[in-house]
Amino acid sequence: MSGGVDSTAAALLLREQGYNLIGCTFRTRYTSDAMLQSAIGLAAQLGIAHHIVDYSDRFEETVIRYFREEYLAGRTPNPCVLCNRTIKFGALMEEANRLHCDYIATGHYARIRDGQLCRAADEKKDQTYFLWQLSPDQLSRVVFPLGDMTKKEVREYLAGKGLTALAQSGESQDICFIRDDYRSFLDLPTNKGEYILSPQLEALRNTRARFCHNGYANYTIGQRKGLGVAIGEPAFVTRIDAERNEVTLGTHDELYTKAVQLHDVIFHGDISQPVMAQIRYRSVPQLARVLCGSLPTVDRRSTDGRNCCELYFDEPVWAVTPGQSCVFYQNNILVGGGIIS
Repeated sequence: MSGGVDSTAAALLLREQGYNLIGCTFRTRYTSDAMLQSAIGLAAQLGIAHHIVDYSDRFEETVIRYFREEYLAGRTPNPCVLCNRTIKFGALMEEANRLHCDYIATGHYARIRDGQLCRAADEKKDQTYFLWQLSPDQLSRVVFPLGDMTKKEVREYLAGKGLTALAQSGESQDICFIRDDYRSFLDLPTNKGEYILSPQLEALRNTRARFCHNGYANYTIGQRKGLGVAIGEPAFVTRIDAERNEVTLGTHDELYTKAVQLHDVIFHGDISQPVMAQIRYRSVPQLARVLCGSLPTVDRRSTDGRNCCELYFDEPVWAVTPGQSCVFYQNNILVGGGIIS
């Protein structure tokens, strides 16, 4: 329970369905007192027991460490995916066992059908993209009460229960521990270096000036704003080399590709069939084919032991970003995913 719109609606719905509930809120170094007090107050209003568990150290050692190390490696991380696997449905599952609970319920917009993770009814709020690393064992003990509802319906439901102020409250932020900008949060190194211009951009430029960047870790693939350059043509980050502290700038069209390499791949479906692949949370899924040899499940490993595959899109996709998740769907069922290499 966060004390917000979605977790509160989920608790109310489950109570109406006859479940015996225990509210649980996990605390990190970034959890506000206001959020904790809201969760405590709403649990009391609902008449259910409430527990606060402190995962500050565990969160730092897993999510925050990963978040920083990925940027230092020149990649763009997706901390919500890791947090869901290790904290929200990992550590909290341990807490559920300690409290002798049969299930974990959250306010995520997702559905489970016959043991498979499916997109939510509200396509704009669907959060299955962030849940692709959950195991079948975890999913077997998860309940998503809001999966068949739209956000509008959830707010109307809360208002109908007399929680008008809560129903009208704002959305939570995407990354819970970032209040401003990830660069200032991580205090990333600003070891300045010179931009490299791609041959295509070099041919279009109308100046001979040389430009410096603020350290490779402060950039992401596809970035256009905040580059501090005036070339005479729109410039985008097309490549990041952490070892050389190099940031390459190119044109918009240079960021299109059909082939994507993935690691840490997980499959739950028939990969011999085409998939709808989503390369970032806000992107539109595109038709693609997975190539992993003739095996029905991934068995090919990279030199560091991580399951790998190649993905080929029917049409080019823009700004494929190393470190981000690429998630596979078939008929709105999540059938796997991997990390973009």
